[in-house]
Amino acid sequence: MSGVFEKADRLHKRAWFFFIGSVDGGGFPNIKAVLPSKHRERLNELYFSTNTSSKHVQQFRANPRGCVYFFSIFNFKGVLLRGSFEVLQDRETRERFWRKGDEQYYPRGIADPDYCILKFTAQTGRYYCSYKSEDFSFGQQD
Repeated sequence: MSGVFEKADRLHKRAWFFFIGSVDGGGFPNIKAVLPSKHRERLNELYFSTNTSSKHVQQFRANPRGCVYFFSIFNFKGVLLRGSFEVLQDRETRERFWRKGDEQYYPRGIADPDYCILKFTAQTGRYYCSYKSEDFSFGQQD
């Protein structure tokens, strides 16, 4: 990874919260703030815990296209990633992303049917810094 990928990756590992975007049945965007996962290994593969019953999960099942946005509140740098979401409910994935305190949202624990993981796979992105934006594609990093 070099250049814009390195900058975007550094920002993704430091972001305090993320915004995920889905598309509703009428073609309109829906944005939701989410907390980052405890695992942040790769910029082009992000994970978020959420409620299976949420509007966003229903929308991603109908149309997996979406986006993720994160930024630094200190220096006005930001990254927009475009790609697709997948809803994961297998036990192994749930265990991997479960955090102490999650029982407040999912009272039945890891097996709670209202607990799922959103897996986001990015295809392209846009990095903003110092009044300039730079587009990138994950196929370019090899």
